[in-house]
Amino acid sequence: MYVAHLSLTDFRSYAQVELPLEPGITALVGPNGQGKTNLVEALGYVATLGSHRVPTDAALVRAGTTRAVVRAKVVRELEPGRPRSTLVEIEVTPGKANRARVNGGSPTRARDVLGILRTVFFAPEDLSLVKGDPDGRRRFLDDLLVQLTPRVAGTVADYERVLRQRSALLKSAGVARRGAGADLRTLDVWDAKLAQTGAQIIVARRGLVRSLAPHIERAYAQVSAGQGDAIVTYKASLDAVLETADESASVELVEAQLLEAIGRLRSKEIERGVSLVGPHRDDLVLTLGGLPAKGYASHGESWSFALALRLASYELLTRGDEGIGGDWGPDGEPVLILDDVFAELDARRRDRLAELVAPARQVLITAAVADDVPAPLAGARVDVMGGEVARVL
Repeated sequence: MYVAHLSLTDFRSYAQVELPLEPGITALVGPNGQGKTNLVEALGYVATLGSHRVPTDAALVRAGTTRAVVRAKVVRELEPGRPRSTLVEIEVTPGKANRARVNGGSPTRARDVLGILRTVFFAPEDLSLVKGDPDGRRRFLDDLLVQLTPRVAGTVADYERVLRQRSALLKSAGVARRGAGADLRTLDVWDAKLAQTGAQIIVARRGLVRSLAPHIERAYAQVSAGQGDAIVTYKASLDAVLETADESASVELVEAQLLEAIGRLRSKEIERGVSLVGPHRDDLVLTLGGLPAKGYASHGESWSFALALRLASYELLTRGDEGIGGDWGPDGEPVLILDDVFAELDARRRDRLAELVAPARQVLITAAVADDVPAPLAGARVDVMGGEVARVL
C-alpha cells in the first residue's frame, strides 16, 4: 500500500496544505520547526489514531481553531494491476468524540477506519522504548496490535474506561473505610469487567511478543553487526502476584487468574486507591546479551534495539504470522516513516538502516538538510518551509 495524497486543515501549524505523494522514497527536507514532522505525524494518526509526540489530541489542533481534519488517499493493489484507492477523513475535535468518513460516506466512529492505512514510524522518541518507562513499551505493543487486529482498539478503550472507573471507586472506598465504612458491592462489578477486558489484552500481547521475538533478534543482528542477542519477553503483573507465568494460558484462564489476584490485593488497592494488577502495570522486558537493556546497553546498542523493534514490526505487518492479525491479503506492506532519525545515528547504523528500508513500497523521510538522507535512499524531494511544501525533485 502507499499514500497518494495527504490533505490537512488546521492540523498543528497548517491552516491548509495539500501534499501529493507516490510510491518509492520521498524526503521532506527543511529546517527544524517548519512543519516536516507535522506532515508525517498526521499519517501516523490515520494509522493508529494517536501521535508519537503527544498523549492527547489537543496539541494537534491549530491554535485558535476548534478542530482539525486529516485526509489521506490510500492506494492498495488487492489484485495485480488493479489498484484501488480509499479516501480516509478524520475530524479531530478535542473534548469530543472524533469522527471519520470513508470515501465521503456518512460519519462514523474514528476507530472504524483503523486498518485502512498501516505505518511503521521511526523517530528520535524511539530511544525511550529502551531507556524509558514501561508505559511507552506498553503503548508500542498496543499500537502494533491495533494495526494487526483493529478490533483490539475497542478492547483497549474499554479497559481504560473500566480502569478509570474502578480507580475512582477504590479512592472513594478508601475514604469511606477510614470513615463510616465502605459498600464494596459495586467494586465487585468493576473487578469482573477489569478482569474480562484485561485478560483479552494480556493474551493478545503475549501472542504478539512471541511472534515479534524472532524478528527482533534477526533485525538487531542486522543493524548492530551481531553484537549480542536481543531478547524480548512479556512481564505481567499478574504473574508476580500469583508466582506463576503461563504464557500459553487462554483468555478464560487469565480472566480467572486476574480475579484471583485482584481478590488477594483488595485491601492494598483500597488503601492506596489504585489498581495494582492488570495490563496497565505490565512491561515488555528487553535484554541484551543476558543483561537488561535499560541501564546496561550503550547509547549505540540502545539505538540498535529501538531500530530492531521497528524493523520487526514492519516484518510482522508485511509477512504476517499464524494467529496474529488474520489474512490481510496482497499489498498489506505498511508505509515506512523515518522522522529525522538519521541525524541521531552513527554512520554505520545509518547505512545499515538505509539498506534495510530502501526496498519498501513507500518510504517517507524527514531531514533538516538533504545531506542527512543516505545515498541508498535518494528519491523524490519535497522542500518544507514556513508551512509551504514544494516538490523539487
